[in-house]
Amino acid sequence: MKNYIHKLNKAFENRVRLGIMSILMVNDNMDFNTMKETLELTDGNLASHIAALEKEGFVHVKKEFVGKKTLTTYSVTKVGMKAFNEHLDALEALLKQRE
Repeated sequence: MKNYIHKLNKAFENRVRLGIMSILMVNDNMDFNTMKETLELTDGNLASHIAALEKEGFVHVKKEFVGKKTLTTYSVTKVGMKAFNEHLDALEALLKQRE
């Protein structure tokens, strides 16, 4: 029996990070407010989880000014895409495992 549980990525164990990555995998990018509203998070909660994913190199954060307002957008990196796909593959293998 293969031990697929060890192939799961700890960075995606949290439901918020799993949600962030899931959204970014199917969207080219997403702005802070839309992400916050979609996942029903507070500003601080989203910011802390994004920071953790950015530290791992899984998410790219782009900050710019539109008029006098800041616009923060997020996108998944190639490293993040690979890591998340491997995580999903491990989950799928775990679900298909039979004893």
